[in-house]
Amino acid sequence: MLSKSQINLLKSLQHKKFRREQGFFLVEGHKSIAEFINSAYRTEAIYHTPSFDPKVLKLSQKMNLCEISVTDLGKISSLKTPQDVVAQIKTPEWPVLNHEQLKGKFSLVLDGIQDPGNMGTIIRIADWFGIGNIICSEDTVDAYNPKVVQASMGSLARVQVYYTDLSTLLASIKLPIFGALLKGENIYNTDFGNEGLVVMGNEGNGISAGIEKLVTKAVTIPRIGKAESLNAGIATALFCSEITRKTSK
Repeated sequence: MLSKSQINLLKSLQHKKFRREQGFFLVEGHKSIAEFINSAYRTEAIYHTPSFDPKVLKLSQKMNLCEISVTDLGKISSLKTPQDVVAQIKTPEWPVLNHEQLKGKFSLVLDGIQDPGNMGTIIRIADWFGIGNIICSEDTVDAYNPKVVQASMGSLARVQVYYTDLSTLLASIKLPIFGALLKGENIYNTDFGNEGLVVMGNEGNGISAGIEKLVTKAVTIPRIGKAESLNAGIATALFCSEITRKTSK
């Protein structure tokens, strides 16, 4: 049984302020938890209901396992229908972005992405296409937001997410900067080369004016129908797919 103070601490991790203060975030569901257990992240504790068998996680090391009631699990979960297991994971130190590690590859740059579902989906897309780095503006949703973690389906354990001042970064980096914009070169005719940054903009406003000025090549997904815009996650997937198709030849 969890104490009131333990419940309050775990519940507080649903908020960015307390995640930063406490240095932890929560992961729910055994498949996602297994991804973090088998990564460089440190698992602080695993809370599970009596019906859940921890053997499902295939633990290769001793973990702090805590059996709790279904009621207590419901109190700490961020889901309307909680799963049977929640892990408390240590948030890593925020990494320093090294320009050298971005050379010879493609990285995603997110300018003001606000929707946690979109953010989690983009992390999962990056993982699928082997993109290891996502660089975010400081106003992009927190990667450790419970909804982001849930939507990433464990991919957050393998993708490095950075937060920085994009204007400073893009103005100083010596790499091609491709921007997803409504007016630009047709993505299917674009030569992406073998390295660069791909900038995806805010769901409603696109890439901000200040960042757009730093884009070296505007690229658009041609619109055939009458839809006003594409979901940020779908647009990111199309960019990643096209870059992969062209660079894998």
